[in-house]
Amino acid sequence: MFQRLTDRLQAIFKRLRGHGKLTEDEINTALREIRLALLEADVHYGVAKDFLNRVRERAIGREVLQSLTPGQQVVKIVFEELTLLLGGKGTGLASAPHPPSVVLLVGLQGSGKTTTAGKLATLLTGQGRTPLLVAADTRRPAAASQLQVVGGGIGVEVFADPRASSPDICQEAVRYARGRGLDPVLVDTQGRLHIDDDLMAELRAVTEVVRPGETLLVLDAMTGQDALGVATAFHRAVGLSGVILTKLDGDARGGAALSVRAVTGCPIKFIGIGEKLDALEPFHPERMASRILGMGDVLSLVERAEAAVDRVRAEELARKIQRDAYTLEDFREQLVQMRGMGSIEEILGMLPGFPAGMGGLQVDGGAFTRMEAILNSMTREEQRNPAILNGSRRQRIAKGSGTSVAEVNQLLRQFQQTQRLMRQVLQAGKKRKGPGIFPLG
Repeated sequence: MFQRLTDRLQAIFKRLRGHGKLTEDEINTALREIRLALLEADVHYGVAKDFLNRVRERAIGREVLQSLTPGQQVVKIVFEELTLLLGGKGTGLASAPHPPSVVLLVGLQGSGKTTTAGKLATLLTGQGRTPLLVAADTRRPAAASQLQVVGGGIGVEVFADPRASSPDICQEAVRYARGRGLDPVLVDTQGRLHIDDDLMAELRAVTEVVRPGETLLVLDAMTGQDALGVATAFHRAVGLSGVILTKLDGDARGGAALSVRAVTGCPIKFIGIGEKLDALEPFHPERMASRILGMGDVLSLVERAEAAVDRVRAEELARKIQRDAYTLEDFREQLVQMRGMGSIEEILGMLPGFPAGMGGLQVDGGAFTRMEAILNSMTREEQRNPAILNGSRRQRIAKGSGTSVAEVNQLLRQFQQTQRLMRQVLQAGKKRKGPGIFPLG
């Protein structure tokens, strides 16, 4: 979403870093270019103006003009102010003193409330919690059925009563959750194609009945400036505690993400980064600011890796590497785990120096899929003993995986290179630290 903005900002910063000393005029020129880049990214005019005033106040002074690295200082200031613009620090969900906590998901029809409810339930389940999904949208046909399908797919219970009103459904759902120890209660409310009095009246009625600890607006980040008007209207009507931005993996300009916190005063709590039910992440302002400026997001990458990798299996793999018993079976498992971390573009985009969109770099996103297909076309014996893969076996594998013999040979070469690398790392570790290079605890 931020590709164009990232490219523009990086070009500006590159010119600034080329100066051993910056004058006030050079800083003002750079700030005008940053202002234009923000406006082109659909950032609210008032938000962009206030942001640049704060940057200018810090940049035109001793902090930069008398610095030995003025270009780097400007980048540092922009990063700090962008982090503040996005909220400063991430905020999680509030917990009720007496469970269950109630989370009300509100928003216009089509913003992705039902899917987001499932994503949030998936995230919370992964944290060891036992949420209850509530189908409180009695207006949209099959809304309850959609939520039940979502809940069934992730193993989360769904409370629905098509004969009752939304306030009554929510009230009964809270009683149900309390009696069964389910927490939190995630309420999928009604939506409309546009804001109207009936919608707000019903949301207020639901709020009065269940007293939610969180009222989160599900906001489509691709709607641009219109999203800010929607957020302001909902905040005035029902008092938002936070925002969930969906479709941040889209190709819109991203101004809503940069403006919503400043316009509404409500923190962004989660971001949707894909269509799958595990594609919801807690929002960290400093990490997002780092990614927008092309500085990467290594912390989020580490968290994805920890979530994708089974620790017990990783320890077993370390022991196999120590015994020099690494096989194609293990290679395949590692590929599956890497795919669980996201696409190649997403992973590289989190590394410093790789901006969103990869700066035009072409990445073959289907390479892992073809490699996995080749490995799946092998027998267990072939995976465990690649030495038996003669010409006829390779032809059979290529045919079964829809690839070519050349691609099968390439995968085997990559596997052999991985084996050699692991042996070298193991030998180097033994020379320096003894056998403890692969910690098992």
